[in-house]
Amino acid sequence: MAVTAAPQTTEMQWMQAEQVPGCPPGLEYLTKIDQLLVHQQVELLEAFTGWETNNRYKVKNSLGQQVYFAHEESDMCMRQCCGPHRSFTIHITDNNNQEVIRVTREFKCCAGCCWCASMDCCGYEVKVEAPIGTTIGYVRQWTSGWKPHYVIQDANREKVLSIWGPCCICQGLCCQCDVDFNVYGSDDQTIVGKITKQWAGLAKEMFTDADVFGISFPMDLDVKAKATMLAACLLVDFMFFEESNNDNN
Repeated sequence: MAVTAAPQTTEMQWMQAEQVPGCPPGLEYLTKIDQLLVHQQVELLEAFTGWETNNRYKVKNSLGQQVYFAHEESDMCMRQCCGPHRSFTIHITDNNNQEVIRVTREFKCCAGCCWCASMDCCGYEVKVEAPIGTTIGYVRQWTSGWKPHYVIQDANREKVLSIWGPCCICQGLCCQCDVDFNVYGSDDQTIVGKITKQWAGLAKEMFTDADVFGISFPMDLDVKAKATMLAACLLVDFMFFEESNNDNN
């Protein structure tokens, strides 16, 4: 399923939420959509100096209406010294500026290798809370021979979805195509969604880390799984696209 680009508007429009019985507060927005667009914001200080700043993202629906705003909280020294491998907490707020989702990752000095990622000390993982204090899922890097591999788990650590990326992740002057991370159902055979790193243009790709992602999923997917897929998108950004853009700087 292709994720369509949101129409350009001069004034920010926020998506309106409907009350849904039994839905975690703030996740009502996700019940009526099957696509999300994640726009990382350009940080001028970082673009001109290379000084790593906290990431910020706007999360929109396919109509261009803003659904959430996400901002990173992390230690300044860790951002400069550890780069994309740093620990972080990402606070995701709704149009009332209420934090409705929290994504956290602990620092692991030996994590990232795909061959041994199923070991706790070697695999990156984020925890997803909604509302704050209630864990709804995890995104866990998993063992693979070469391709990026992630497992989306529920609060009980049961596997819900899996994500596989391409063998070669490259975007630049000679490779301006989108990069797809396919999302598979519990059978590991059926593609049910996709996380796509979209080509944002040569200037943005080479000199900033203002990435653009599209997320697609079934309309009837549980909202907790949808929120965890959003967290998976942020983890993919940190692991594969934050580092390459910092190298360009």
